[in-house]
Amino acid sequence: MTNSKFPLLIDGQWVNGDLSVENRNPSDVSDLIGHFDTASRAQTETAIAAANHAARGWARTSPFERAEILQRAGELIIGERERLGRLLAREEGKPLADAIAEATRAGKTFQYFASQVAFEEGITLHSGRERVRIHTRSRPVGVVGIISPWNFPLAVPSWKIAPALGAGNAVLFKPAESVPGSAWELSRILHHSGVPAGVFSLVAGSGATVGELFATHPDVDAVSFTGSTLVGRRLLAAAHSVGGKRIQAEMGGLNPLIVADDADLEIALDAIVDSSFGSTGQRCTASQRIIVMSGIHDQLVDALTHRLRDVRVGHALDPTTQMGPVANEAQFGTNLQAIQLAQREGAELLIGGEALERPSQGYFMSPALLVAGRPEMSINREEVFGPVACVSRVDEFDEALYAANNVPFGLTSGLITSSLARSERFQQQAEAGLITVNASPAVSELHAPFGGAKASSYGPREQGPRGLEFYSTSSTHFVAG
Repeated sequence: MTNSKFPLLIDGQWVNGDLSVENRNPSDVSDLIGHFDTASRAQTETAIAAANHAARGWARTSPFERAEILQRAGELIIGERERLGRLLAREEGKPLADAIAEATRAGKTFQYFASQVAFEEGITLHSGRERVRIHTRSRPVGVVGIISPWNFPLAVPSWKIAPALGAGNAVLFKPAESVPGSAWELSRILHHSGVPAGVFSLVAGSGATVGELFATHPDVDAVSFTGSTLVGRRLLAAAHSVGGKRIQAEMGGLNPLIVADDADLEIALDAIVDSSFGSTGQRCTASQRIIVMSGIHDQLVDALTHRLRDVRVGHALDPTTQMGPVANEAQFGTNLQAIQLAQREGAELLIGGEALERPSQGYFMSPALLVAGRPEMSINREEVFGPVACVSRVDEFDEALYAANNVPFGLTSGLITSSLARSERFQQQAEAGLITVNASPAVSELHAPFGGAKASSYGPREQGPRGLEFYSTSSTHFVAG
């Protein structure tokens, strides 16, 4: 990025917003990435009107034409993945190798949905009446508002935007305010790939202005949201107050990982380090609650303490860094406060949880491991969204399974065991949308459905073959002759 000020994309034109926000590097707050414009209410309404007008023509285009644009966008993203990854690392704090991998994933997501769109077919059924044929067709929903989070600023928007455009919808994109750079670059690539004017708009801005209009405006037919539970519930309430709007919401997780007393210790350690502390713990799939059976508890805690002591925390662009900074100042403060509260409630901080000094001024903290957790503690009832995990000891597998399920959320749930019987029982009874055995629960693959249970998710699954469902309606046709 060579510009210092970055405009909005509305109705095919790059336009200045009324206000702009600073984008700074959490690894080095003196590093100003740029000033990014935000949309006013009037500009958001202009983008909605343009999308509503453009949606009709876009819906009538051939699926192959839409697939070509998605394929082109995917190729451009992959071709620029090194540069995009570097920008992502600068603005979000993800280690460079992980950031480049995320950019690659975003490009492949566009390519995946290009193939899905090109070959999607309805179903044909026999009728009970003579000379009647039955078949189904899919149609786009219309205008879709997309609201994405700050922790995966390329991957998550891509797995929403690609199927939405591919299904024939016009898209309004509101990225998280703290990571506008990745969103701007993704929008530039889509514009360059040939998405028609009005069919895609970058409408950056606050949730109170842009998000609220997405939820309540009668010309926005659907909203796909990923973010915090608090904001998600507000969005759902606002949308339901006007009625008739499709909502898809991926919200919080308070994810458990059970370590049974027959677990392979190295598999357990790898799974915990990745799921609890990978991406600085800033994943909705992260395992904050580690539920460990007594037979392996002390051995696991001792080995995990040694593992965490060796984690290299540093600047996201340093190739030796294993864990980057917390993404922003507000989250940094939240993490430290959550650890202090856990200690006041009786948990023991075994290692980490400290602000760290590095050559550059950033939001660095050491990975925190708490032990002596109890179910009623805040650390086991509220999502932190940082490099913080709490170990709770249990005696029996039944107790572990009950503790894992005994929260309002259900995004991921994991088990480490060598028992086939326990594995099968866990897969049947775990109350989560994403279930893992002997692997990190912080998991997602672009061709596999993604979503949670209970308060973690609302609406259809994302990604994979089912990723198009939210963005399409189906009609059933009875044709005589």
